Amino acid sequence: MPDPVDLSQVRTIPLTTRPNKVAAAAFAKPPVKGQSAAAFLAGLPHILAGNDFRAVVTAIVEARRNGRPVVLGFGAHVIKCGLSPVLIDLMHRGVVTALATNGSGGIHDFELALIGETSEDVAAGLKDGTFGMGRETGELMHAAIAGVTARPDAGLGYLFGEFLDALPAPNADLSLAVAAKRLGLPFTVHVAIGTDIIHMHPGADGAALGRSSFNDFKLFCGVVKDLSGGVYLNVGSAVILPEVFLKAFTVAQNLGADLTGYTTANLDMIAHYRSGENVVRRPAGVAGKGYTLIARHELLIPLLAQAVVEELG
Repeated sequence: MPDPVDLSQVRTIPLTTRPNKVAAAAFAKPPVKGQSAAAFLAGLPHILAGNDFRAVVTAIVEARRNGRPVVLGFGAHVIKCGLSPVLIDLMHRGVVTALATNGSGGIHDFELALIGETSEDVAAGLKDGTFGMGRETGELMHAAIAGVTARPDAGLGYLFGEFLDALPAPNADLSLAVAAKRLGLPFTVHVAIGTDIIHMHPGADGAALGRSSFNDFKLFCGVVKDLSGGVYLNVGSAVILPEVFLKAFTVAQNLGADLTGYTTANLDMIAHYRSGENVVRRPAGVAGKGYTLIARHELLIPLLAQAVVEELG
């Protein structure tokens, strides 16, 4: 049996000489009724995610002041959380310079433009086989996609924006695709065949879907090729966009982009493997910085937008 140690012989050090990770100067400020947004944001703690949040805001602001891109990749839940007006405002302000989404993001954006509503009750529709079978969604989206037949180089995102703008859709002002088309910004839609409700409709044309979405992939590669000094935000996409971004990053490097000085950030409600690896850690390891911010979309995105607008002035 070992002998018990004599704790009276333990060496101690003065508390004031010990390095510490947390100081009172970094603490949050208590709420003040009626304070400005700028004052509220300045009162957030300078600790952990508070510092990461500020770093992402600063990266976005510096990118735009230097004429560098801010690219937003987003999943459909960003639209379903009611954030389209916030993102469209950032587009009009010149903050967001390009957008990319998955197939479902394109669908929710399209439906919102048509009727001002979206997001059906999936469980209820499964009982009688009507899930995903909204007639106008399928017919009109496939009519838009068919435009690639006459214009083989057209991208899916542009075709959606062009079609909705020409109708004109009653709620076109709520559409990210329409806003991008009107502003001349890239809006790309990256489809995985079989994942979206319109793939079940009679008018589905795999060749047209594949051609137009592949055109968008090539356009997105061109966007990423110019990412040096810019920012890529992945918001609410766990699989499709992280995979597409990594491939586009590789294509850009392969073609001689030599990307440097960029910032990537993953903003989601929970942490996922692919977005953490493909958006944050792997690209940051090449020649950039990566951040992860975990919070509800409907709270984090307006907060981020307000912070960027305050800092840009």
